[in-house]
Amino acid sequence: MTTKSGSFVSIHPYFRVPPERRLEAGELLRQMVARSSAEPANLFYEFTIQGDVVFCREGYADADALLSHLENVGPVLGEFLKMAAVLRVEVHGPAAELEKLKSALAHLRPEWFELECGFTRV
Repeated sequence: MTTKSGSFVSIHPYFRVPPERRLEAGELLRQMVARSSAEPANLFYEFTIQGDVVFCREGYADADALLSHLENVGPVLGEFLKMAAVLRVEVHGPAAELEKLKSALAHLRPEWFELECGFTRV
């Protein structure tokens, strides 16, 4: 798959999960990965953990693909958020793509990082 020039976006949420909920959270993470693996414009989707902090590294061909992803994982993500606290959310991408996401992601109060320069290999 190749991305449209200048359309690639990524979102980087950090969550805190209480230690006693770690196993339950892990099952929900695996469910979100399974759902996400069928999304053709989802370029990467990974969870990493340090102590009680869960980080999701995810990238999409464009803003529309990210919005589709949120619809796809919404029910499982909702269950995960019942046990996890959102610590921080970053969204990275070109200004035009970020604009498409601002209202849909406003409830997460993300930090917006506008693309300055670079390239993407897919």
